[in-house]
Formats: sequence, C-alpha cells, structure tokens
Amino acid sequence: MSHPIDAVQERVVQCRACPRLVEWRERVAREKRAAFAEESYWGRPVPGFGDRRARLLIVGLAPAAHGANRTGRMFTGDRSGDWLFRALHRAGFATQPDATHRGDGLELRDAFLTAAVRCAPPKNRPKPAERKACRLFLEEEFDLLLPRLRCVVSLGGYSWNHVLRILRDRELAVPSPKPAFGHGVEVPLDDGPTLLASYHPSQQNTFTGTLTEEAFDDIWTRARELLTQGSTHSSSSPDIP
Repeated sequence: MSHPIDAVQERVVQCRACPRLVEWRERVAREKRAAFAEESYWGRPVPGFGDRRARLLIVGLAPAAHGANRTGRMFTGDRSGDWLFRALHRAGFATQPDATHRGDGLELRDAFLTAAVRCAPPKNRPKPAERKACRLFLEEEFDLLLPRLRCVVSLGGYSWNHVLRILRDRELAVPSPKPAFGHGVEVPLDDGPTLLASYHPSQQNTFTGTLTEEAFDDIWTRARELLTQGSTHSSSSPDIP
C-alpha cells in the first residue's frame, strides 16, 4: 500500500513553480560536469527519502547541482553526502556508509532526510520567494511524521531558521526571542520534538575544520538519545524510493 508521503514526493518531482530554479537545474543537467559527462542527470526537484515511521527528521538546505541534482536522491553523490551518510551509519541510522546513486541499496532507519528547497539553486542560494514556494512540501512531510517525531536536526543556519518558522506557525512552543543557530544548540519543545542544530557538512565547513567528524558524531549520538528517552521502539519500515 502507498503511504501519504508518496503523494507528496510525486508532487515534488513534478513541480515547476520557480522559473529560475527550473532553468538552472535543467541547464546543469544538460551541460554536466566533465567527470559525469557520461551520466544521465536527474535534473528535477529532489524528493525527501527515508523511513515512513521515522522519529528523526533531518533537514538540509537544497540539492547540490552535481550531487542530488545528478543522482535524484538527497545528499547522494557529493562530499557533503559522504560525510552525512558515514555519520548516520556510525550512529545506526543508515544501513551503509556510502551513497552513490538511487539504486545503491542504502536505507535509512528511523530517520527521514529532506531539505528546505528541492531544486538546486544557483550558487546554492535560493531566493525568499523560492523558499516560500517550496515550503508546503516540507510542511506536509513534517505533519505526516509529527505523531512519532522526537527530534529534528537542522543542517546549517538556513535550515535552522526555516524549521523554526514552520514550528512557530504550527503553534508549537518555540522560545522567544528566536534561538540563535550554533552547532549543538538544542531547543526542546514541550508539545513537540526537540530541534537540534548542526553545522552543515559542506566542504567549506569540513575542509576548514569548522566541522569535525567527532563534532558531527556528537549530533547523531544526541539524536539517538532523544529518540530513546520516550520510547524504545525502533521503526523498520522500508525506505521511500
């Protein structure tokens, strides 16, 4: 049987709401990077993926032009994804440490991976109107996962601010003033999940040592603790393709 998130994912893939993003993602898919010249690029909006019964939601910024925009799966096929999936595997949230393409056998366990914006933006910078146009998809995923959700990890300040907007608009008890972003910052909500901040595993952060593997592992260790505080049940539902 299909899951309600499947319908959201279908709408994501068909979306052409933002002309600038449509033009850019499709141009990148045509022109390609030399290293991937023989590959067929996805060149469409990238749906989230993971466990339909996840208690952990992971939110990034947007697909990379030659990463997820090429492979069609979030964080797959680029250096950021290499860092992310190694860490998720070490923490028991991923069945393997490598993510190269949609058919590589990777599954997420008790985790769902998505992003604020679903198309690769020029210079990795979505415009406010593009973020707003994409927001409905994340809101729908959030609402479908919310009954079981215990932790939301925001990868980077952009995701952090976007998730806080959504939580506040759902009248969850977000502190005021808005909590400032910082690696390891934690915001427990009395009537919702705990929001946990992490530096994004971008090359800018990992190459400079702003984010180390030890510090990244600390985030997923804490996420695991938050998941086990209220329930010992671990979901084993299959991944969303």
